[in-house]
Parts: sequence; structure tokens; C-alpha cells
Amino acid sequence: MAAASGEPDVAVPAPPRAGAAAFLVGLGIFSSRIVGLLRERVLATYFGTGLHADVFAAGMRLPNVLQNLLGEGTLSASFIPAYSALLGQGRTQEAGRVAGAAFALLLAIAGAISLLGVLFAPLVVSVFTNFTGQRRELLIAVVRILFPMTGVLVLSAWALGILNSHRKFFLPYFSPVLWNAAIIAAFVTFGSRLDLDGLLMAVSWGALVGGALQFVVQLPAVWRLDREIRIGTGKAEPAFKDAVRKAGPAILGRGVVQISGYVDLWLATLLAVGAVARIRYAQTLYLLPISLFAMSVAAAALPDLARDRDGALGALRERTVAALRRVAFFVVPSFVAFVAIGDVLVAGLYRAGEFNDADVRIVWLILIGYSAGLLASTTTRVYQSAFFALRDTVTPARAAIVRVVVALVVGATLMVQFESVTVFGVAIPAGSLSSFDALGLPLGPLGLAAGASLGAWIEWALLKRALSAHVGVRLGAGASALTRMFAAALAAAAGGYAAERALAAWHPLLEAGVVAAVFGAIYVAAAAALKLDQAGALLQRLRRRRP
Repeated sequence: MAAASGEPDVAVPAPPRAGAAAFLVGLGIFSSRIVGLLRERVLATYFGTGLHADVFAAGMRLPNVLQNLLGEGTLSASFIPAYSALLGQGRTQEAGRVAGAAFALLLAIAGAISLLGVLFAPLVVSVFTNFTGQRRELLIAVVRILFPMTGVLVLSAWALGILNSHRKFFLPYFSPVLWNAAIIAAFVTFGSRLDLDGLLMAVSWGALVGGALQFVVQLPAVWRLDREIRIGTGKAEPAFKDAVRKAGPAILGRGVVQISGYVDLWLATLLAVGAVARIRYAQTLYLLPISLFAMSVAAAALPDLARDRDGALGALRERTVAALRRVAFFVVPSFVAFVAIGDVLVAGLYRAGEFNDADVRIVWLILIGYSAGLLASTTTRVYQSAFFALRDTVTPARAAIVRVVVALVVGATLMVQFESVTVFGVAIPAGSLSSFDALGLPLGPLGLAAGASLGAWIEWALLKRALSAHVGVRLGAGASALTRMFAAALAAAAGGYAAERALAAWHPLLEAGVVAAVFGAIYVAAAAALKLDQAGALLQRLRRRRP
């Protein structure tokens, strides 16, 4: 991506296989995210932004040390390139042994950490949150259920790596639908039968069952594709040893991000009740374009790059530029939509039951804070994938460390400008921004979101500079293409705002759907009029699908 940096608008066509693969990844992620949005709406209806919403949000965050350290990100940096390269060389038996060794190692580590999480849940809650009283006791019970869930999800990421390496993209990214569906089923089944404490426990057990379903549904496909998988230690497999070595820096980078997430959570628990839940609601929308566009493009490109090691540098340049443009084409309007009509989207998704107008306003403002770094966060995924294809896990780890430090320092500083907090018995008064609020609700979470955005741009700049130096040319989407994307998005925002004014009396969910549709249609039409290749390709695909 180029932020008006003057890169030439080089015409680099996207490889057809990469485009089709990215579409399948995106389709799978889209399906799971739609059900995930439904899950969040159900959650907001029953829990609002109260005590139980805070506990569930924190409970889902705390055990993620397993999934974040050992899950898809680390496997993409180490296991998938090694396994894909062996498949590309026809060394299927060796590939099967490497896959089996990776499974055994992940199973042992995930099992051990899950057990420790269950045994030491009170300590975990005390260290990483500021919860007291009922919130603390409920969170301890939830953590003891959800730690094993994340262990199972790590094994699900292993299955994803196998399937992606065989160019089977839809199932592994669709399988989280089962996880989300299990949580929704728990809400629907027990929502009218249990009090809020009991419902919280039931939903947590539903998440554990859903995690198991997400893993199990992928196993038949894994076995059909690779019958050479043999569980073992991998001591005699050089490729496995190399993958483990490459995993070290990746885990370090993920570990730093994980620590940042926990510090961020701890900071949020210092704020008023509901802050943790409101951040989660905003992040659900913010992460949608990251998952749909950045992850799909990066995940689809990685196996093919790893297979063709000899010509990887030339392919890397072409694929990276094409991927950056594909991501930017969808992320630029996402950013503009979150800023211009984000209140309509938040109300449509969450405005029900215990979720009120003040909650809509503050979640929208938090969403804007995170969205300021959306373009950086998404294009960074592409740069990371390029480094992983080059078997370089150190550079992304270093950039992640810098990002985390910046995000935490800036976020904490801004947080206390909006809202007073008490840390270890010491009261810190609110600063110069305390007069700003959202219908009476303090804006401390907005400070954390703004810090995260600044950190994302720092990481983007570091990775772009390093990768451009490696390949010998500045890699970006091109200033001309970005200018046209923003112009089309602003035209769409004007149309969306007009639709919002006309439909103000409608039900929030219907209003959000129509406004989003108007925004999307105008953006694609304006982008096509401005001669953006991605818009033309999208319209051609739609015409081919027309009966």
C-alpha cells in the first residue's frame, strides 16, 4: 500500500489461481463472520454492555494465549511454507511425517497450557484484569471452561494449514460457523430458562463444544488429502526442525502482541463498567474487513509462493503488488463507511434489548479510533505473508514489537486524558479531554483505540521499507489507484448519508442493510467509472454469474 508516496502505478495482473483461492478464503471467512455478527447481536441483546458482557469479553480474551501464540499466524510463518515446499517437490511421505510431528507438538503444548489455565484460573484473572467481586468470580469460572476451548482451536489451525497447503481453502475458513452457531444455540436454548449468571456459564460451554466441532469437521478432509500423516517427534526430519526454528521468532512476535493484548485488557478493566464489552463490539466490526480481505488474500498467496522457491522473488513482487491493490480496493471503502455511516451500522447490528443509544454512540467512536489504522493493519498482513514466503520471521517480529510499544504507551496516555482511573489504589485524574463524552459515557476506550491505530501505521512503515529494500523496488498499491479508491468511497458515503436521512424511521437493522447496500453499489459504480481494474473484474464476475 502506498499512502500517497508516489509509487508508479505499475500494471501487475493478479495470478488467476491466487484470485480464485482468495475468493474461496474470503467466502469461507464471510460465512463465518456473518454468523459471528449474528452471535454478537444475540450477545448484545441478552447482556448489553453490562457486567456479564464484560466477563464474557474478558473470558474470550484471556485464554487466547494458545491460539495467538501457536495458531494460524505462527503456522503460516513456519509449518505451512515447509509442508507446502515438500508437497511441491513430491516428497509426500516426508511431508506427512512433518505434519504428524507438528500435530504431536501442538497437542502436547496446547494440552499442558490448557491444564495450567484451568488449575491457575484465579491467578490468571488476578494478574490480567482488575475485576473484583462478582465479576472476578464469574470470570474465573468462565476461564476454566474456555482455556480447553482455545487448545482445541489450535489443533483446528493445524488442520487449516494442511488444507491450505493442498489448496483447499473454503472448509477451514468456513468451519468457525460451527463455533459461532454453538454459542448462538446456547443463548437461544437457555436464554429464557436461566438467570444471567447461569446463561453466562451455558454460553461458555457452548463455545467449548463449538471449538471441538470446528476441529472435528476438518479431519475427514485432512485424512483424504494426506494419508501419509504419521504422528511422531520429528527428530529425524530436517524440515520439521527448520520449521520449529522459524517458529521461534514468529512466536516471539505473536507473544509480544499477546502481552500487548493482555495489557490492553488490563487497562480497559480500569475504566468504567462496560468498557471491555464496548471495545469488543467495536473490534468485531473493525476486524471484519481484516478477516475478509487481508487474511483471504495473504492466506491464498502463501502456499504457492512457498512451493516455487526458485522464482519466488519475481513472483513475490507481482503477487505482493496485486494483493495490496486487491486489499486496498475493499478496505478503503470499509474505512470511509465506518467513519461516515458507522453509527447506522452499529445500531443495525447491536441496537436491541439492553444495548441503548448511548452504547451505539460510544461503540461508533471507538470503531472510528480503530479504523484510523485499518488500511495499515490490512496491508501489513500482505507484507507479513511475503516475509513468511521468504522464510523470514524475524523482521515481522521486530516490527510487531515496535508496534506494541507505541500502541500501549500512546493508548494509555490518551486513555487517562479522557477518563480518570485508579491504579493500585492511586487515583489518576482525567486530563484535558475529560469534557468530551458519548451521551454521558466516558471515552477512555477511544484513547486505547487511537493508540492501536498509531502502532499499526508504525508497523506498516517498517515492514514496507524492509520488504521494498529486499526486492529492490518500492512495493505499494500506487498513489493514483488509492486516490481513485478514496474518491469513489467518498461518493458512496454521500449516497449512504442521503439514504440514512431518508430511512431514519425504519427499523435499525433494515436501515443499516439498505444504507450499506446503497454505499456498496455506488462505490463499485464510481470505481468502475474511474477505471479501477478491481471494479471492472468484480462487475465481470457478477455478469458471468447472472442467469
